[in-house]
Amino acid sequence: MSQTSTTYRVSHLDALEAESIFIMREVVAELERPVLLFSGGKDSIVMLRLAEKAFAPARIPFPVMHVDTGHNFPEVIEYRDARVAELGLQLVVASVPEALEAGLVREPADGTRNRIQTPVLLAAVEKYRFDALFGGARRDEEKARAKERVFSFRDDFGQWDPKNQRPELWSLYNGRHHPGESIRVFPLSNWTELDVWHYISRERLSLPSIYYAHEREVVERDGMLYAVNEYLAARASETPFTALVRYRTVGDASCTAAVRSDADTVEKVIDEVGATRITERGATRGDDRVSEAAMEDRKREGYF
Repeated sequence: MSQTSTTYRVSHLDALEAESIFIMREVVAELERPVLLFSGGKDSIVMLRLAEKAFAPARIPFPVMHVDTGHNFPEVIEYRDARVAELGLQLVVASVPEALEAGLVREPADGTRNRIQTPVLLAAVEKYRFDALFGGARRDEEKARAKERVFSFRDDFGQWDPKNQRPELWSLYNGRHHPGESIRVFPLSNWTELDVWHYISRERLSLPSIYYAHEREVVERDGMLYAVNEYLAARASETPFTALVRYRTVGDASCTAAVRSDADTVEKVIDEVGATRITERGATRGDDRVSEAAMEDRKREGYF
């Protein structure tokens, strides 16, 4: 009698999805007041989709939070509000402009607000007593993020010590903490930019339009293309011009650059990302070029 054996295979995306869902469920089981950082960027959009799947058919059991610099791309804020309304979520906005008015932070001399997000974030964590924050950081983005654990412990000042991280053998995550301390959780740690785009394609997720090729007035500065807008004006030595560009990552409009691209569909973006050799932060984030250890310095202070 012949027997036929069925081979069960799990695709690469299915394995990543299962790991991320497991991490999210662990957080909800272990910690009391989690929140998901949601900016309307592609990684947070994927996280929100994973949260939907992790707790379906129930509603997502935690709010979402946006640390709002006030220097936003309007397409992204429009998407953020529409998606939050669609899912019926509570949106917490930690506002940098309000913090400036209150004197919590000061406007940097260069006009960029990325760095002053940190005290605003920490103030919101304290106000709402969040003990776990889901972030969309991935290890392929930047070297400081490459060495950070999935469960990243932060002390009662919100600070990260890269030399004092907890082991995560066999995917066992330690969420123990004292009052005032918190855990940053990165469900997408093992994903790559290409994985994110393949998942967006598979799940047919909508994105803000700036992720696809479009014409925009830009200036070239430090080898990058920055959009000319109310937060970033052309210098006397710069001549604005119109170029076909798209954004690989979304952040503060005053320090996030675009890349030349004709990729106006998900399929074209996947082909483009598959051929690139520079991470999206390395290619587009001016705030990461302040110093060789810019990201790690910000994380030590309490950054995402």
